[in-house]
Amino acid sequence: MTGRERVRMALDHKTTDRVPIAMVCAGINEPTRSEVDAHLRAERGISLTEFLDTTIDIVEVGPDYIGPELATGEDYWRVRREPVQQALGEYDEICYYPLQEAKSIAEINAHPWPRPDWFDYGVIPGKIERVLQKRERAIMASNGNIFESSWYLRGMDTLMMDFVLNPEIAHGIAERVTTFYEEYFERILDAGQGEFDLVFTADDLGGQNGLLLSRSMWEEFIKPYHVRVNEIIHRRNAKVIYHSDGAVHEVVDGLMEMGIDVLQALQFDAIGMDPGDLKSRFGSELCFEGGVSVQHTLPHLTPEDVSREVQHLITTLGSGGGYILGPSHAIQAGTPVENIMAMFDTALGFYPFRRDDA
Repeated sequence: MTGRERVRMALDHKTTDRVPIAMVCAGINEPTRSEVDAHLRAERGISLTEFLDTTIDIVEVGPDYIGPELATGEDYWRVRREPVQQALGEYDEICYYPLQEAKSIAEINAHPWPRPDWFDYGVIPGKIERVLQKRERAIMASNGNIFESSWYLRGMDTLMMDFVLNPEIAHGIAERVTTFYEEYFERILDAGQGEFDLVFTADDLGGQNGLLLSRSMWEEFIKPYHVRVNEIIHRRNAKVIYHSDGAVHEVVDGLMEMGIDVLQALQFDAIGMDPGDLKSRFGSELCFEGGVSVQHTLPHLTPEDVSREVQHLITTLGSGGGYILGPSHAIQAGTPVENIMAMFDTALGFYPFRRDDA
């Protein structure tokens, strides 16, 4: 099967020739990425890029930024980040929240908000054609993260206080973010002329032990805005793949009401997150992507443990289709190369189901 056929069948809750594999909202952080590349070149005569090109079944495609020049570390929301050194690498952390000091809706509206016409959508058909010529894989657009974009602008602690003390400001920011994403995705999907299979949206709603905010706050300040974006995506016949880290089991039914088709990340190390429970409660309608633990299994256990976890996830979440395997987030620096390869090799070689069209 082609990667695209494999993903589409899984999204239709049909079994395939093997489990689809993706790196949605994931990657391999340096210096581990270079170590995996060196291993593959020495042991298999192939680069990491070439290996992923022949293994991964979902490819992201998007427009080119052509808007105003941005300062170093600044994004088009005017949020600024700077590199912070960690034990084995570095991460870009927010150092400036441009709306943190705003006191009124007038100040919110005066912010230099990004405009959808800051992007060149005319490049999208050519990008899709090049992907499909190389190997036919599912095409995904990104990145609609309404809550996250809002707190990147405001600061998480300040936005959380707004939910209680300044709800008009919280709604004002979310409205501007949502309005941008509505037109942004309209233009991406229209330029794709029906070729987009998925649109990635996101909001980290969960921590290790539960939701970061109450369900009632989520219902008021976040859910309605995603509903609007998801309706635009669905009207153009693409599916919504939604990312959240952490313990989100108590709001999965609401996420489905919101219009998601695929729950992504699947941090099963978090409290209450159990693959069997998610599959039995929601798997007849909801699909899943991710799940291989970057918090515990991949960095700290053995290749045999990794292989057992991959097999368990495929058997549990892949029964009757509906599962795309991948790491639960970015694979961190210091993760053993042999564990990363065990994840991929097991996924490529283990699939205990008979495909529906065989």
